[in-house]
Amino acid sequence: MSKSIAPEFSWTFFLPRYWPTWLLLFVMYALSWLPYRVQRWLGKGIGRLAIGLMKKRRFTIERNLELCFPELSESERQAMMKRNIDNTGLALFETGMAWFWSDARVNRHVRIEGLEHIEKLEKEGKGAVFIAVHSMNLELGARAFGIHKSGTGVYRPNNNPLFDYVQYFGRSRSNRTLIDRKDVKGMLNALRDGHRVWYAPDHDYGLRRSTFAPLFAVDKACTTTGTSLLVDSSGSEVASFVMVRESDSGQYVIKINPPFEDFPRNDPENAAIFVNKVVEQSIMEAPDQYMWLHRRFKTRPEGEPCLYSKAEPELKERTA
Repeated sequence: MSKSIAPEFSWTFFLPRYWPTWLLLFVMYALSWLPYRVQRWLGKGIGRLAIGLMKKRRFTIERNLELCFPELSESERQAMMKRNIDNTGLALFETGMAWFWSDARVNRHVRIEGLEHIEKLEKEGKGAVFIAVHSMNLELGARAFGIHKSGTGVYRPNNNPLFDYVQYFGRSRSNRTLIDRKDVKGMLNALRDGHRVWYAPDHDYGLRRSTFAPLFAVDKACTTTGTSLLVDSSGSEVASFVMVRESDSGQYVIKINPPFEDFPRNDPENAAIFVNKVVEQSIMEAPDQYMWLHRRFKTRPEGEPCLYSKAEPELKERTA
């Protein structure tokens, strides 16, 4: 099957091995009907319960904050971590909101700023790579964005075929389509046709098509050069967007920034530095809503030690 073709429904999804997945999806759907305030309260509780059971994930959050924000005191980082754990639990509910809410309900909770930048690109017939970051509410942000201006999302197909089927149609509900993150040709075709491609270059994807560039206080963060490849090969513009939750009331805002005029073209090394600066700015819109549980700095230059495994005993001893 082509990487860009939507997954198809299969009657094998009703076999017993998929029953736990059906249960999870049913729970997500049922919870999405609850009042937002109830969902937020439950999300905090689930986040705290889950992180209590997943000690390694808690350590990863703690270590990432320590690496990125050494200027903060220990108490400040602990406070940020607690807020981040609450947002981690709420992400389950925000995913259900993105996949199952009506357009009207999404629009009641989300305000969009900067649509005029997209409208200008449309009039000029230009495609654009929109740099996004893995905030906890990215699913809901993409859904809300697509209601107003649909685009093409880049994603990794889930290993569970049933979950991938529902995930695909949930994510593409208000957008053109999704493209496998390995399908570079599909992304380039979309950009050359004047479409928007949502691209998140903020995770550690390994050494392939990557370089090392500064990110916050870490001077060598493994950073994909995929942004350069897409922009240089298609001649598209580069912009960014970020979504943040403004308050406990359930109000979100999407901020769309104008295209960057100074993006380094045909220069992957400096482009990676530029992209990481954009990532930093996006994260700092709401740092406690970012996906800090990802081991962002797991890939190191040859000969340099792991930033996680050796630090773990020291961290445990200090926080005991």
